[in-house]
Amino acid sequence: MYCPVCNDKETRVLDTRLSQDGTSIRRRRQCDHCEYRFSTLEEIELLNMTIVKRDGSREIYNREKLERGLRRALEKRPFIAADFRRLVQSIERDLQRIDSTEIRSQSIGEVVMGNLKTFDKVAYIRFASVYRSFEDVDLFQAELDGLSSKK
Repeated sequence: MYCPVCNDKETRVLDTRLSQDGTSIRRRRQCDHCEYRFSTLEEIELLNMTIVKRDGSREIYNREKLERGLRRALEKRPFIAADFRRLVQSIERDLQRIDSTEIRSQSIGEVVMGNLKTFDKVAYIRFASVYRSFEDVDLFQAELDGLSSKK
């Protein structure tokens, strides 16, 4: 790990802690050259996962694209960065459970909606309205009714 201040490659780990949910490790490091201290976060990464789009095209899984979609749904909604990170990790964990190198984009959308429903109901409705492309008010109302009846 390179030091972010002097760019020296000799750093050492001072402390290692597992996150509460067990999905990441925080390491406190110190540069041997300038003695600057910094933290790193080690997380599970989804590898070799191909997304099959609705039109049949394929692309490699991209966490940033998932985060962008979630942030758009959560726009102007109160949330804590750590909770957002846990939401992304939960979605990725659910995707890993599918246990396939190819996942249909529809499956990802369903996993995202399932996680958003418990995270933030307003964000869930925003995401569902775009994802499911509600054609009329009745379909939108049916989704709202289903959500409010599950309180």
